[in-house]
Amino acid sequence: MKETPNRMTSYWKKNLRTLMVLLVVWFVVSFGFGILLVEPLNRYHLGGYPLGFWFAQQGAIYSFIILIFVYVLRMNRLDREFDVHED
Repeated sequence: MKETPNRMTSYWKKNLRTLMVLLVVWFVVSFGFGILLVEPLNRYHLGGYPLGFWFAQQGAIYSFIILIFVYVLRMNRLDREFDVHED
């Protein structure tokens, strides 16, 4: 397919939207759950540890790894949609 400026602009808008959503999720999990909401979350336990503590120590890392995989899957789909994928 021919790469038109309008088509590439649309591609980058979707790309940036994906990045923003993933960064917001990462911020909410790491800063929100691990710092701001730690006291209310500590009322609950996961694996014997208070949930707020768990998010600060492990949850943010696990969510970051999941977000990497989500980003790869989303970008592969987006690249195919706009026919800019690598074979």
